Amino acid sequence: MAKKIPFRMCAGCGQTKSKKDLIRIVKTPEEEIVLDPTGKKNGRGAYVCKSIDCLQKAIKTRGLERSLKAGIPSSVVETLEKEMVALESGEKESI
Repeated sequence: MAKKIPFRMCAGCGQTKSKKDLIRIVKTPEEEIVLDPTGKKNGRGAYVCKSIDCLQKAIKTRGLERSLKAGIPSSVVETLEKEMVALESGEKESI
């Protein structure tokens, strides 16, 4: 039997993609909002495409806040954007 591929919806563009094509943003039980490249951290998760555009769209439309059921301070937004840019550039180098 073929293995089931988990799909998730991007909080930015609304496209449904396989879980491995998306990056997870998690609100931990300690109320921290962090990027979770492993996808295994405890807490409430939201998914966005691996692009800074989708992250910014998710923040602008408040899709990320709705998914995480929490307000996101601007300092956290800046951190998430920096991490996403670093992730994007790191991925392009590994190709």
